[in-house]
Amino acid sequence: MSAVAKLAASTRRSLSGRLFAGAARPPAIIWIPALVVAALLLIAPVYLAFRTLGAGPDAAGLIFRTRTLWVVLRTVSLMAVVMGGCLAIAVPLAWLTVRTDLPGRGFWRIATMLPLALPSYIVGFAVAVALGPRGILQGWLETAFGVERIPGIYGFPGAALTLIIISFPYALLPIRAALWNLDVSLEESARVLGRNRWQTFASVTAPLLRPAILAGGLLTALYTLSDFGAVAMMRYETFTWSIFIQYGAALNRTLAAAWSLALIVLAMAVVWGEHAARGQMRYYRSRGGAARLPAPIPLGAWRWPALAGCGLVVLLSLGFPLAVLTYWTARGVAAGEPLDLLWRAAANSVGVSALAAVLTVICAAPIALLAVRYPGLFSRWLERLGFVGFALPGIVIALGLVYFGANYAPWLYQSLAMLAVAYVTLFLPAAVGSLRASLVQIRPEFEDAARSLGKRPWSVLLTVTLPLTRPGILTGAALVFLLTMKELPATLILSPIGFTTLASAIWSAAEEAFFARAAAPALLLIAVSAIPLALIARREEHRPE
Repeated sequence: MSAVAKLAASTRRSLSGRLFAGAARPPAIIWIPALVVAALLLIAPVYLAFRTLGAGPDAAGLIFRTRTLWVVLRTVSLMAVVMGGCLAIAVPLAWLTVRTDLPGRGFWRIATMLPLALPSYIVGFAVAVALGPRGILQGWLETAFGVERIPGIYGFPGAALTLIIISFPYALLPIRAALWNLDVSLEESARVLGRNRWQTFASVTAPLLRPAILAGGLLTALYTLSDFGAVAMMRYETFTWSIFIQYGAALNRTLAAAWSLALIVLAMAVVWGEHAARGQMRYYRSRGGAARLPAPIPLGAWRWPALAGCGLVVLLSLGFPLAVLTYWTARGVAAGEPLDLLWRAAANSVGVSALAAVLTVICAAPIALLAVRYPGLFSRWLERLGFVGFALPGIVIALGLVYFGANYAPWLYQSLAMLAVAYVTLFLPAAVGSLRASLVQIRPEFEDAARSLGKRPWSVLLTVTLPLTRPGILTGAALVFLLTMKELPATLILSPIGFTTLASAIWSAAEEAFFARAAAPALLLIAVSAIPLALIARREEHRPE
């Protein structure tokens, strides 16, 4: 071999070693689709960079200013509180509904997932009406005890409360999926060695759940970064509200683009922190055999406190908003408001949400496989890039796609295809997190055995890997379906002419203060969104042990 050939071979090995930590490189069926997905994810950041750099020397001044620092602090504090509150609710709920003899576990599994179907602006409205000045609570206290004023709910307390009661299922679903696949032999070994149930949970179960807990915490943190409805209703200024004001009022779109870039940096910092906390530990089962669940743990005297806790969570996150929506629906009917449930809008919502769920899971699969099976520089940055869209407001993603469509693909503008691309960009992390949590629990030896028998990479992927990750696939698809059902800004900007969804119909009525007209479609949106959640819960209920 010539010196030039040796140098080229050495360079390829060195580059491969940096790109992928393992000796084997991923097959083309994985890395080619991953590159296509990466190109889609880069559309919005590239648009923002062009828009910001267009300001010339003033670009740095737009970002590094006192107000920007203040908005960062407000956003980070809200994100930290919401993430902590969601995990404090999700971990015990997942354990109670999977591992114990909690009465009505099937009902609680469905009920605790339903808050995902609630748009944040609807819940924020319910919180304001019930707990705000001259609200329902104020009226009751004034009538019963003569209390004329209660502490204000607007600002940080209202935003944190609203986001926690609608965001905790983002952490609950990955943790619950991980509990289904957990290797119970490790817990049984700990019990044999004399540890009680609480010691076993703290020393064995909780560490094994760390990938799912971190994935759930990451989703709640990024959702908080990107949410607009709750912070707008509660009048708490974060990055998203500031960006929407600049874009919507056309005050300074260059400033909005600069803030969006800062938001991307903040989101990447959160993703990097999750990756560092996750570490390089392996969580798949150490022995063969089918996954199984242990016998349900009897709660005994703790049964009633557990039921009360589950009931309180469901009451606050689901019963409370539903009661407000029902009240406004009844009030509208009594006032002669036509009960228009907008069935065509419901059909549009279901169709486009199903399309988005399928496409997003397909796009998430190669990224999750690269991150778990072929760790390295390429897979690490690709995984982190996937979380950028989830942290950006929908209007930023939509405007980036409008810029791309107007300049490079005019035939895609205001088409369902472009709308589907927006949904994939926005909600890809929901599918990647769920798939990753399932993949880390699958032994690589299963795939190695299939390859040793002569199966091609695509055959191993379709016949071994994907069937074993079915819980994560279903969870990710359900999350994307629900997120798409209530997505608003991207839908308003990118929808084809005449294409109306339930979310856009609800927002149009609520924006004009026709709350009675918005309440009935909101109830229908919740009912439709409950269908896939019920199917998943039913599948879990009949899962073989």
